[in-house]
Amino acid sequence: MILYGAGGHARVILEMLEACGIEIESIYDDNPEVKSILGHPVYSAYDFKNDQDSEFVISIGCNSIRSRVAAKLNGLKFGKVVDPSAQISPSSTIRKGTVVMPGVIINAASVVGDHAIINTGAVVEHDCNISDFVHLGPNSTLCGEVSVGEGTLIGAGSVVIPGVKIGSWVTVGAGSVVLHDVPDHCTTVGNPARTINS
Repeated sequence: MILYGAGGHARVILEMLEACGIEIESIYDDNPEVKSILGHPVYSAYDFKNDQDSEFVISIGCNSIRSRVAAKLNGLKFGKVVDPSAQISPSSTIRKGTVVMPGVIINAASVVGDHAIINTGAVVEHDCNISDFVHLGPNSTLCGEVSVGEGTLIGAGSVVIPGVKIGSWVTVGAGSVVLHDVPDHCTTVGNPARTINS
């Protein structure tokens, strides 16, 4: 596996790869001052050649940056990383480039799109649809039949009740309880969650 990004998110992915027994081939980062991470050498992204045969994961936490890097690396073979402690229903789907962190539960017939982050202890109940570049924060909960649009961040400890549709590039503040549909490109916070800008 090759990682693109060498920050805090990458540290977690590195330990997950090691727990899975997956070899870390190389790590790249845009910051030339970053030389190593958890004992692994880090190479400059400027030296990266877009002709690699190994699987890639973009180890960057920011959804918009991850989206831009994915576009730049289009055509490469993206893998996915699932921590051994995660519980994934056999009827669910995890697409390419996605990272599923320790303690996650993804239940029946849910779909997780490309390059998503399902962070530590998150729960995705049955029949959820999570789009590309989404980040579900630690200990967030999506109840059944929730849909989450592209690039959306669901903050740590948030709860989304059954059947709610959350738009694209939305920010749901940490600890929010989302009771109603949320339109694209807005921020919603609180219990119950209310839109504070759009």
